[in-house]
Amino acid sequence: MNMAVNQTRTQTEQKICQFVELTLGGQVTHIERLPRWRPAWNLDLQSGEELLKLHIRGERGGDVNPFPELRREANILEVLGKHGIPVPHIYGFCEDPQAIVMEAVPGTRDVSTAKDDTQRLELARQYVEAMAAMHKLPVGPFVEKGIHLPASPEEIALAGLDAYYPLYERNKTRPQPLLEFALKWLRRNVPHHRTKASLVQYDSGQYLFKDGKLNALYDFEFAMIGDPLADLASARMRENYEPLGCKFSELYRYYQEVSGEPPEPDVIRFHTALFSTVSAMQFSSTVTTPKPGDPHDTYIEFDIALRRVVVHALSESMGIPIPRPSINIHTQGPNAPLISMLIDAVEQVETTETFQKTKLNAVRKIVEYLGKADAMTLHLQAQDQKEAEHLLGQKFETPEALDEALESFVKQAGPEDDHTLFQLFASQIERRVQVFGQTVIGASASHIDLPEI
Repeated sequence: MNMAVNQTRTQTEQKICQFVELTLGGQVTHIERLPRWRPAWNLDLQSGEELLKLHIRGERGGDVNPFPELRREANILEVLGKHGIPVPHIYGFCEDPQAIVMEAVPGTRDVSTAKDDTQRLELARQYVEAMAAMHKLPVGPFVEKGIHLPASPEEIALAGLDAYYPLYERNKTRPQPLLEFALKWLRRNVPHHRTKASLVQYDSGQYLFKDGKLNALYDFEFAMIGDPLADLASARMRENYEPLGCKFSELYRYYQEVSGEPPEPDVIRFHTALFSTVSAMQFSSTVTTPKPGDPHDTYIEFDIALRRVVVHALSESMGIPIPRPSINIHTQGPNAPLISMLIDAVEQVETTETFQKTKLNAVRKIVEYLGKADAMTLHLQAQDQKEAEHLLGQKFETPEALDEALESFVKQAGPEDDHTLFQLFASQIERRVQVFGQTVIGASASHIDLPEI
């Protein structure tokens, strides 16, 4: 191994390179850390005359994954590959640091780079065909790898909730009235007629293509056995920020044609509400109790966007319109001079290294968000408190005490309170989007618009 090259690698990268060379033979000639919020690298391995392009998928870090064992994802990908589903080939699993060594699949996820609309439609159809083929696989080989097999219709429908709930419960540090309301509604509205369980990607809609050909489905860290329509729901959500190649309604109709499944729009709506709820549960503690080293900008962005999707999905399923509350926007708060100095300090930091540029940009986004929060958080809390106190019929000294009482009320409430509670929570979220929607972090939330089924 070239010592000059070695000196530019981190200790983690040194270990990865050593593992790859020992496992596959040859010499690592290049390794590049990708500017992502989770550890990942692209790596070139020269083995004789062959140059092997590899992708290294590292541990996400933080306590945000219901399935923290990275090997679990590698096992799932291996089973899928053996059954002919287009996924990256797995070459090995590194224990220290934990990382999957896989094929670096050529291509992109950005369908705007496709040749034209005809090619985009064909890509969407290829994706549906691969997804439907995955749903038809026997679940036995996955169960043999330790993947939980739900037994009853309720377990099949709520597989995602059951997987994420222990993580949510373990890390919960503050009341979560909206999420508890959504959880209660979901448990009351399970589609009991759905009895087929399949391997589902769960965070679906992710595929790579090149020259009009789908090369691989990717990202199976949240895969589980559950209702196959859960994959349609999560793909539907992804359409907001990562287009699928055609309208979701067309994609779903083609899925029915390929799979033989009858149309179930209400079940798609149920799983849209479920997927957005468990996704918000996943990040709820990281936002309320952040830890050093976490990708805070990403988690805040996920939190506000996902909560708005929860509201929109519940509105759709419950048949209750989303309120459009108004709030006076203040541009500066009491710490405006200090925040201005912080902005100036950040802008003076210079770096030419790609990964550090990504980190610096994350700080910029947080500082921008902080400026809005400084100006508006007290006003948002005051409006929330006014409406919730009217509902609960009593006054509270702190927002924390109010949230505790509101969560307690949600847990005891019946279906007759659904409309009032939904209006309350929807108003809270919509006001936050009005405040933060013009920031980089809040942009995703401001563009939430669930596609027609």
